[in-house]
Amino acid sequence: MKDEDIVARIQQNPKFLKFVSMRNNYSIVLSILMMIVYFGYILLVAFNKQFLATKITAGAVTSIGIPLGVGVLVFTIVITAIYVRRANSEFDATKDEIVKEASK
Repeated sequence: MKDEDIVARIQQNPKFLKFVSMRNNYSIVLSILMMIVYFGYILLVAFNKQFLATKITAGAVTSIGIPLGVGVLVFTIVITAIYVRRANSEFDATKDEIVKEASK
């Protein structure tokens, strides 16, 4: 069977269309969450420096901005790990199933 035939069969498979839609929606939701967190922090830096400069406790050297910045980095790592975990399990399994059906 030619590769072009397999590609055409995959693209016409209803499971593939559902899979692409599900994966895209998931990616969009995670991207929106990331943008909210990132741009929220940037907007705080731009418009509310006094809040970010507030000391965590009296006499402390660290301001609120430092843990919030670290939180943005941690959130980035966590959201990436969530996507990779789902991609390596559910998405790969679904992809393999679709390719197997098309190769028959």
